Amino acid sequence: MFHMKRYLSEIGSADTLYDMIEVLFAEELGLMLEVSQTAVDQITVRVNGKEVLSERTATLRSWWEETSFRLERLQSNRACVEEEESSLEHRTAPWYTLSFQPANRLSLSTSLDLPQPRVEVIREEGSNGDREMVASLVMAGFQVWDMTMTDICAGMSLGSFRGVVFVGGFSYADVLGSAKGWAATVRFNPAARAEFSRFRSREDTFSLGVCNGCQLMALFGWVVSDVDCDPIDGGELHQGVLLTHNRSRRFESRFVTVTILESCSILLQGMEGSTLGIWMAHGEGYMQFESDSMLKQVTERNLAPIHYCDDSGVPTEKYPQNPNGSPLGIAALCSADGRHLAKMPHPERCTLLWQWHWMPQDWRQSLT
Repeated sequence: MFHMKRYLSEIGSADTLYDMIEVLFAEELGLMLEVSQTAVDQITVRVNGKEVLSERTATLRSWWEETSFRLERLQSNRACVEEEESSLEHRTAPWYTLSFQPANRLSLSTSLDLPQPRVEVIREEGSNGDREMVASLVMAGFQVWDMTMTDICAGMSLGSFRGVVFVGGFSYADVLGSAKGWAATVRFNPAARAEFSRFRSREDTFSLGVCNGCQLMALFGWVVSDVDCDPIDGGELHQGVLLTHNRSRRFESRFVTVTILESCSILLQGMEGSTLGIWMAHGEGYMQFESDSMLKQVTERNLAPIHYCDDSGVPTEKYPQNPNGSPLGIAALCSADGRHLAKMPHPERCTLLWQWHWMPQDWRQSLT
């Protein structure tokens, strides 16, 4: 606002200035205009036929955002704030592409002529993504069951289920760090530890961990582990990656762009080459690998199937397109056999079209 005052003061008297402030900053009903994409580089304002403002959109946006960025410098990593601020002038609409033809509704039992696969959505105290996940899985054609960790610790079996999904949220308020309380529930309860060990050892099963569930699977060692033995049952818990604080040092909730690379993940087959929008919301999503050699092993074996990317669809470490700063923009990890997938972004929060922050117009027409 201070920049606007200074700008307006150069075009007329004090009375003109005050009149313009009253027009531009009145706390009354506003007017929103939608213009063609080719017309957004320059904004001109005329009052009673007199031009009172003519500036580049990027300049006006920088004026508008300046106060917010000043506040951000006081509560976030200053380098990240300045990186985002300097990038605004060069941002474009994200580049989305589909390598597959999505269906409005997929029935696995119909398309495969098989009974609906039974999937267990598992939640812990503090989980908050279970309802959206259940709805998404039902729409995809799974037979979905809801189970708590209390049920598993009490001896409930996973024997009849093909898949388990560890949902997002803040298990035990994450006071011990990302999903460590949840992992301890499994590690130190004999019934739960044995049940998850049996499930993982079966060759006909799969698992998905989202956000808090991704952190949990990393602690389990179900992804990024260089040992062949079960990391949960017996011996030291081995993990090759730790999910720790975002580089920005703050909780990040954004609609970001990710690109899907070739991998052995059974849940991403046929999606390779797609670049899509997705919601993310986490404070501890930075993937800190055990060693540089572990990171190299992951990339060379194509065990990092999803990456945060910039507006042109290229994997990036730049903020805010990469909201946590993970190396190479890695947003997901899968096991070497492709059965276990752990990802930080939330696919269950953008299952329906109205949940998308932005989408190309031709997509909306073809998907409705």
